Amino acid sequence: MAPLFLSVDCGSQSLRLLIFNSEGKLIQYEQIKYNPYFSDKPNWAEQDPEIFWKSLIKAAHQLKQKSKPDLWSKIISVCITTQRDTVINLDKKGNILRPAIMWMDRRKARPPWTPGFLLKAATKLIGMDETIIKTQMDGKTNWIKQNQPDIWEKTLKVLQVSGYLNYKLTGEFHDSNASQIGHIPFNYKKIRWSTPGELTGKMFPIERNKLPRLFSPGEQLGTITKKAAAATGISEGTPVIAGASDKGCETLGMGVINSDQAALSFGTTATIQTTSPVYFETLKHMPSYPAALPNYFNPEIEIFRGFWMVEWFKKQFAHSECTKAEKLGIEPENLLNEYLVDIPAGSMGLMVLPYWTPALKEPSSKGAILGFGDVHTRAHVYKALIEGLNFALYEGMKKIEKRGKVNIKNIMVSGGGARSNEICQICSDIFNKKVTRGQTHETAGLGAAIISARGMGIYDSWEQAAAEMVNYGETFTPNKENVKLYSQLYNQVYSSIFEQLKPLYRDIRKITGYPEKIK
Repeated sequence: MAPLFLSVDCGSQSLRLLIFNSEGKLIQYEQIKYNPYFSDKPNWAEQDPEIFWKSLIKAAHQLKQKSKPDLWSKIISVCITTQRDTVINLDKKGNILRPAIMWMDRRKARPPWTPGFLLKAATKLIGMDETIIKTQMDGKTNWIKQNQPDIWEKTLKVLQVSGYLNYKLTGEFHDSNASQIGHIPFNYKKIRWSTPGELTGKMFPIERNKLPRLFSPGEQLGTITKKAAAATGISEGTPVIAGASDKGCETLGMGVINSDQAALSFGTTATIQTTSPVYFETLKHMPSYPAALPNYFNPEIEIFRGFWMVEWFKKQFAHSECTKAEKLGIEPENLLNEYLVDIPAGSMGLMVLPYWTPALKEPSSKGAILGFGDVHTRAHVYKALIEGLNFALYEGMKKIEKRGKVNIKNIMVSGGGARSNEICQICSDIFNKKVTRGQTHETAGLGAAIISARGMGIYDSWEQAAAEMVNYGETFTPNKENVKLYSQLYNQVYSSIFEQLKPLYRDIRKITGYPEKIK
């Protein structure tokens, strides 16, 4: 009987259950959508964790109903991949104590730790003083401890979404070490929980007994309990395999298992990642995250608002396209893609610096649109926005290559934006490299399936598992004329925009108080 693997991909706006075979083919899937968060106060973003579990149950029942009768019986393992940096508090009975604080939440805590005089001077010298304070203020557990001490006192375990779903399936407080990405006491270089004396242990002082037991990707962390089997229909005793974060699984699902390749995620948060056996920091003093391959790392650059900016553009400037798309029964992006064809490369000199959310190491940074003339329309703005995102990711690649002393040759793309041929072509032209799209858009789920297949011993190595299960779709090749234009725009304009504007950004911040100044 050919084995099948069930992947659970739980994101901010939906949960997907996906069944893959050992050749990486998506056999069947089900998606349950939900609102990404609710907000009781300004800057808050919370969610009822039950929605993740109930969505898994609903997806499982719907998936089973539309699948062939014998399909479900072929599933030999389950693997979970989820969003990062979302906090869930459970009591000693496993009950939810408060809504989950989501990764996009912007409330502020008081920094629980202040560096001593010498260390403070040293961090200021390297430009990390404000980052250390801000990072602690963004710590969700820090806020709970300070503002809801009764909740903290009742908390038995602090989990991320992956840990919560693993608990609901197995009854064990177990999780993958490759899912521990967020404001938590984690030592990224050593891929383990931090000790109280280590930096993140000081910044996020969570009692060790409140944290889950960690396993490496591919290890079995539990089995489906009788209770979970009754709720979901997944067979009791089915192994649950330690997975990895959504971005880590996307990278593996695109076959990026070494540092001469890079994975671009055109998602809400746009990222560029590679996979390295050696730990190095793309931005100095900012960690590389654990990869979906055990004891490997994903050096990464994030554009925090990324392809969320497409949503921003649609809301602010594309009402007519959205209305027309609804009448035609298509996505508005299909109409916006026409702008990417009609407007010439370079958008007639219009350029976008896509930092609508400040970069962590540059808390004063802002976005910018420059180069306006009377020729420009909202179509030019849209294309300039897509070009700006790709310029930022290209800049990220250059930083990865420089810091890691690597040479990235191949670019793989995934995420919602990668469905657009026009966006993929712009990416190829700006990077001046072949850009390859996966055969499936469900690359995070595929990455989790690869982890399952390797963990269950179907393949003898990670390299073999990736080679057998990752299948590619279209490849886009650079247009020489566009490459020349984009190269000039990047080297002579884009690469210097931020440094030129940095003093003005800082003045704006001082005058307006936005972004908020950290004292």
